[in-house]
Amino acid sequence: MHCIVPFAAPASDAGRAALAVMQWPRLQSLLLRLALVDRDEAEPTTFTPPHERVLARALGWQGEDGRWPFAAHAARADGIDAGAPGEQAWGLVSPVHWHVGTDQVSVVDPEALQLDEATSRAFFEAVRPLFEEEGLRLVYGHPLRWYVVHDSLAELRTASLDRVVGRNVDPWLDIGGAASTGAAAAPLRRWRRLQAEVQMMLHAHPLNASREVAGALPVNSFWLSGCGRVQAAAAPVPLQVDLTLRAAAVAEDWPAWAAAWRRVEEGALLGLEVALRRGSEVWLTLAGERSAVTFAPLRGGLVARLKHALARPSVPALLASL
Repeated sequence: MHCIVPFAAPASDAGRAALAVMQWPRLQSLLLRLALVDRDEAEPTTFTPPHERVLARALGWQGEDGRWPFAAHAARADGIDAGAPGEQAWGLVSPVHWHVGTDQVSVVDPEALQLDEATSRAFFEAVRPLFEEEGLRLVYGHPLRWYVVHDSLAELRTASLDRVVGRNVDPWLDIGGAASTGAAAAPLRRWRRLQAEVQMMLHAHPLNASREVAGALPVNSFWLSGCGRVQAAAAPVPLQVDLTLRAAAVAEDWPAWAAAWRRVEEGALLGLEVALRRGSEVWLTLAGERSAVTFAPLRGGLVARLKHALARPSVPALLASL
């Protein structure tokens, strides 16, 4: 089993202060029996966050920053026929609320929309004609996951939703890449135009008027991510992505994040401990804003284990490095 824990490290000074008073008994126990085998390091400005980069490589995919086929993978998980590897190109369309502040526009976590099936489908049907006018096929999968299918998505570079939630969207709006010019810029212009049209239509939509009266956030835009052609997933060991920490981390609610870590300890990490005792192959990835570290079973005899125990960093120092 390979367990990936995104948002394992805080992304702010306030969050890092919480590390000093937290405890990780199961994680500390696991790290005595697991050895560091890989560290994925990059700038926090990458379009793909560390946990998604690790997951893409674990699935055996080919790609690069902002160009991993997570949409096709999610479509299959939602029971949609995404086609054979190499055929169709998919993109994930997430209905979102853009918060317009005094000096920036930020994306609110889609979970805060609390969209039910009926409301999401109503919004989906409202925007679908705009996509179809651009020659794009829109497919419903889940209240927070719609999908678009078109060959132009095959090489489109987009930022992960986990990169933009709670942040200024400006650095992430460069769909397609800053170097896109001429013919290569056409997909970029198409998506910016479509996004503007969707925003104008949603601004005046009766569904949003009703939501605002009820005190709910309006759905006023969408975020495109995870674009690419279908690829086969061939993980050597079963994969588990534990999202327990996500909601508190993106909200920067660090007391809730500390409480969520206790749930990870008693959930996913307890499961890894049990698997290790049974002799199973266990891998653990902890991912933060910049980096991800992956651990695998420690090999060697007593001397190797003693050296490993002496060299092992403290958990707060390890997480702070992510």
